[in-house]
Amino acid sequence: MHHYKFDCSWLIARVGVASLLALLACNKPASPPSEPAAASASAAVHSATATPTAAGAELGKAAPDFSLKAVDGKVLSLSQFKGKTVVLEWFNPECPFVRLSHTEGSLKGLADKHTKDGVVWLAINSGAPGKQGASEEANQAGIAKYALTHPVLLDSTGQVGKQYGAERTPHIFVVNPEGTLVYRGAIDNSPDAEGKSPEGGQLVNYVDTTLSALKSGAKVDPAETKAYGCSVKYGS
Repeated sequence: MHHYKFDCSWLIARVGVASLLALLACNKPASPPSEPAAASASAAVHSATATPTAAGAELGKAAPDFSLKAVDGKVLSLSQFKGKTVVLEWFNPECPFVRLSHTEGSLKGLADKHTKDGVVWLAINSGAPGKQGASEEANQAGIAKYALTHPVLLDSTGQVGKQYGAERTPHIFVVNPEGTLVYRGAIDNSPDAEGKSPEGGQLVNYVDTTLSALKSGAKVDPAETKAYGCSVKYGS
């Protein structure tokens, strides 16, 4: 597997000094780039992408079941939603990419849009205790800040995240009504997290295309893409 490093300095300018502690959780920055700001931002985020890897979860096969406690105290299992399409979103409320995706990018209002259509949306935070955005308080603040109406599940041991091969926040996995994993990867093709710099010039929301394909009975294409964002803050 390739290891990626990128410069977080453009994000400091974007989200402000108050977010410096969150940005420190990114990979160590390299020397400041000499390219224009827009080009530098694109290059920086591209270097943050990572090829999704299977760690128990395999495309085209049954998605591993799990049971996790939500921030509200309820315990939810993937198996209880058999017969429904389920979207799993790896989540860190203090990750700058998550922040931008939920306030300006493709994740803004997306869960509400699809849950109204019967889709189950579960956010999963696999951050270890003491890591960026892992505390119950941080997740409660994130739920309020992003106006989330779907559950946020706490995977503090990282077991579920590692089983699915979740590497980034956000990192998206879609499970069809039969319980099969049919999509794994990025939320969209715009790794600036704002939806303003899509590859190829046209924004493609991979969750929208996947769910549309499932609804119509068409093949999910693409079934796998590179996730971009902060690294999942596993304990080890």
